[in-house]
Amino acid sequence: MGQVPAATRTLRVLRFLATQPHPVPLDRVAQVCGLPRSTAYHLLHAMIEEGFVVHLAEEHRYGLGVAAFEVGSGYSRQEPLQRIARRPLATLVDTVGHSAHLAVLHGRDVLYVVEERAPGRPPLVTDVGVRLPAHLAASGRALLAGLPRHQVRALYPDAGAFVDRHGTGPRTPGQLRTLLGETRRRGYAVEDGEITPGFASVAAAVHDHNAHPVAGVALTYPLDGPLAGPAGPSGLRPDEFAHAVRTTAATITARIAGVAPGNGPEMG
Repeated sequence: MGQVPAATRTLRVLRFLATQPHPVPLDRVAQVCGLPRSTAYHLLHAMIEEGFVVHLAEEHRYGLGVAAFEVGSGYSRQEPLQRIARRPLATLVDTVGHSAHLAVLHGRDVLYVVEERAPGRPPLVTDVGVRLPAHLAASGRALLAGLPRHQVRALYPDAGAFVDRHGTGPRTPGQLRTLLGETRRRGYAVEDGEITPGFASVAAAVHDHNAHPVAGVALTYPLDGPLAGPAGPSGLRPDEFAHAVRTTAATITARIAGVAPGNGPEMG
């Protein structure tokens, strides 16, 4: 163990929790991390106070908290992800003819880190650096749908966690669970006028090498008017946008993981 035993033990516990698909009991943490049960208990509760661990009391289990995901998304916000994503996003915009963006999860918000605006299309609220409620944005819904359910419960414990933007969208944990379940079954996320009236978006998640969702690729298009006609050089229509967005997300995922496009994880 290094010269800072407590820090080393804490990082060991966090690394173990990050590899688990579900929350785990205290005894499992202590056993795998090679810690006395009392030491594991005190470390976990110190991390609960800082938001890095969440305790599911009714299940007697521990999982990663919101702060741990904020640290992970902090990596996603760094320039490497932007460099990796910019060219695939530009290709998506050239193909479809509508503006696209890349967003990462930060608490209950999505933070937009890349925007590719299509020529002749109006500016959107999804400019770089803007934050929007994750449960309303398509990119946020794509990311939330890929998180473990206990992490979503930690982010949205009650109705007070929900922001009402235009009087639409989920307003309770139950409504959000239903929406995210539909998103997982569909394989991509949608929103219809919930961010900007008259505009809709479709989004898919980008994953890291551990199949964890680290960013959302979204395409935004008008619901009616002259700009809602044939989408661009490909002639794609709105009901075909999802395939283009999922392909772009898979391309970025492949670049992150260093594998051939098409072999990355998909929501399903």
